[in-house]
Amino acid sequence: MKAVLLPNWKSDPQIVEVEEPTPGPGQVVLKIAGAGLCHSDLHLLHDFEEGMLPWHVPFILGHENSGYVHAVGEGVDTVQVGQAMAVFGPWGCGKCDACGRGQDTYCIAPLDGYDSAFGGGLGTNGGQAEYMLVPDARFLVPIPEGMDPVAAAPLTDAGLTPYHAVNLSVHKMVPGSNVVVIGAGGLGHMGIQIIKAMTAANVVAVDVKAAARDLALKSGADVVLDGGADDVVDQIKEATKGGAEVVIDFVGTDGTLATAAASCKYQSDLTLVGVAGGSFGFNLYAPPYETAMRSIYWGTRAELRQVLALAGKGLITPEYSTYSLDDALTAYGDMEAGRLTGRAVITP
Repeated sequence: MKAVLLPNWKSDPQIVEVEEPTPGPGQVVLKIAGAGLCHSDLHLLHDFEEGMLPWHVPFILGHENSGYVHAVGEGVDTVQVGQAMAVFGPWGCGKCDACGRGQDTYCIAPLDGYDSAFGGGLGTNGGQAEYMLVPDARFLVPIPEGMDPVAAAPLTDAGLTPYHAVNLSVHKMVPGSNVVVIGAGGLGHMGIQIIKAMTAANVVAVDVKAAARDLALKSGADVVLDGGADDVVDQIKEATKGGAEVVIDFVGTDGTLATAAASCKYQSDLTLVGVAGGSFGFNLYAPPYETAMRSIYWGTRAELRQVLALAGKGLITPEYSTYSLDDALTAYGDMEAGRLTGRAVITP
């Protein structure tokens, strides 16, 4: 079968022929419907070196995956051949406290047999291929009937991650409150839709790109601002009447974090999602008093079910462009060049 392979650290992906996987006991093979591209994939390609992660190359890329059950291994009785499924991306041990909560992202031990991997496409073979081996049926979440499985692929990360961020602060998103969303791209536009689907809060979206600002309006933002404006913080303060109860930064540069901190009001939540590597100074007076700051990574299996339920009812819809498996390298080029609006999804 064809697959998109990361052959080595600091190398470009390659489209190669590999053997089709066969499920062992407890395992499932999916026929891939959609495999989303994530900006973090670019870090895998360009930033990591041998020894920085406990992972071994080569492996097939793709950690946002959906498809149809193609074959099951011995002992699997929770899924049926032909069933449409989304793949929960992080693969934990299933035994620690974090995994018991369905939060494999914070697992303290690897899955048996996957000592050098975090999940499919993250240290072991992912879904940018015709078929994908899922090591345990518990990592599969049913796609609602009538929903396009291709659309489910980006929801496993670009939907789940912002949902987790919103879920942690939803109690502060009361009617009349303000939420500032910094970055309205692949994750941010989903965050806006999720806030609007779950709350009556006002959403102020901030982005430097005109196309992303247009997408923010389409996604339901009440106010959309140019993140490159010199007075963007003043504009945010005016739109929120002094500051927001919740600020979510989907970018994570020094500049966006400074804007995020300046956008908070007292007793607010500031959540960092973006992986751009920025930081900002913390002292008694900044951010405002009793601001709770957190970073997050992905979400839980239960939350993925909830994300898919929202999408199944038409309350959230990911914006994405599709590419054939043969055009996967073009998709990576478009993502790196900033030509995408929303997400890219490979459809083998």
